[in-house]
Amino acid sequence: MKLPRALHRWDVTAKRAVEIQRTLAPRVIVAHLGRRVRRVVGVDLAFLDDGKRCVAGAVLWDVDEGRVVEEQTAVQRVRFPYVPGLLSFREAPAVLAALRKLRGEPDVIMLDGQGLAHPRRFGLACHVGLLSDRPAIGCAKSRLVGTHREPKSERGSRTALVDRHERIGAVLRTRDRVNPIYVSVGHRMDLPGAIDLALACGDGYRIPAPTRLADRLVARFKRTQ
Repeated sequence: MKLPRALHRWDVTAKRAVEIQRTLAPRVIVAHLGRRVRRVVGVDLAFLDDGKRCVAGAVLWDVDEGRVVEEQTAVQRVRFPYVPGLLSFREAPAVLAALRKLRGEPDVIMLDGQGLAHPRRFGLACHVGLLSDRPAIGCAKSRLVGTHREPKSERGSRTALVDRHERIGAVLRTRDRVNPIYVSVGHRMDLPGAIDLALACGDGYRIPAPTRLADRLVARFKRTQ
């Protein structure tokens, strides 16, 4: 998978990272995808035991056939400290490295993290979507920012995630009577499309198959280290 050249350096100060987020956030496109989604690449990450390296796993998932098409992993040296709200500067280099290894071309990138549901509207899914110039969505297990009502207990129920009077995502029940996930746009998608895709990738579990299987992939990789 060929990706564009990076728009900035990764080894920057926290102050500079915030400036980069604020500069790039207006470039995120929220729009209807306008085509059918057949293949989704799910991405998840883990830090290796020394804490100095990050491994990203990318799982290319065929939505129609409900199967894995391809798996790739990539390890990158961590070049940015842990700072809440700036996690993409720690994680995105490994994500992009794993995506570059893919032979298949995904229609959408699905990340275990936030997109617009971020204080500066530039979470990991926005960062990766913009730098890869691909449609991207965030499907997070927990809330970073915003308030919401609890959705009904049935699968498919959702409520708005709101911050400063702006709808930044959806709180989506992907399985009856289990905790919801937090869905938000990353890039070149709209929120209804992101919700529909999260549900379409459900296979009876809370977490959509692409990111759930990416989590398992990096867990297996860690056991070999």
